[in-house]
Amino acid sequence: MDKMNHSSAEAEAETIEPLRYLSKGEVAAIETELLRDYKFGQQQLIEIWGQACALAITKAYPLSSLAKKQPTVLVICGPDQNGSIGLVCARHLRMFEYEPTIYHPKRSSHSLHQDFTVQCEKMDIPFLSYLPTEVQLINDAYNLVIDAMLGPEADCANIKEPYSGILVTLKQVKIPIASVDVPSGWDVEEPSQDGINPEVLISLTAPKKCAMSFSGKHFLAGRFLPYDIQKKYELNLPDYPGTDCLIEL
Repeated sequence: MDKMNHSSAEAEAETIEPLRYLSKGEVAAIETELLRDYKFGQQQLIEIWGQACALAITKAYPLSSLAKKQPTVLVICGPDQNGSIGLVCARHLRMFEYEPTIYHPKRSSHSLHQDFTVQCEKMDIPFLSYLPTEVQLINDAYNLVIDAMLGPEADCANIKEPYSGILVTLKQVKIPIASVDVPSGWDVEEPSQDGINPEVLISLTAPKKCAMSFSGKHFLAGRFLPYDIQKKYELNLPDYPGTDCLIEL
């Protein structure tokens, strides 16, 4: 009996299609469809993703597991959408009783991004005016760094200041890094050889091609995608547990 169950389970496993890893073009196409055809709002998507990122952090680094007495987290935000997702993530972490500090060196003029900034300021989340180049100061002050700098739309061959300098610093930190969607400085299409080395990656919507060989803790937050989009792009998303909005791959 056991043998039969075992072989039928094996047969079932063989028919499960592998998870799809997206190219840069597919990422842009899916987001355009969500906004244009499915009438999602950009603010709505950023909120969904940011909250899911905060939940992933609570799973990877529960408050009880943090090494330092204060549950401090440094969130580094870029100028575009990934940066806004970082701001939302920081706000939710504050609600979850972490102590986030934000470094947001180039603030966007987009009203949407400004709104997310105000929300963080109203929650009394501190903003750093500069990032210490003395790496030990970062190691001593924070339990981990959340990298929400450069998303899938960034041109990794042409990273300008201040982000190129921040990446040099992040390559030297000893505390864990958790990256949002694509580790900053990595090409969306392929794994990085000499980029930053995050311990945790939180993929949004579906994982990107650069994550195929990622060996750290890998979370996926995509449980809002309409079924027609999942089918059209053959995403083969995994079954999320219970009512969770994210899953560890």
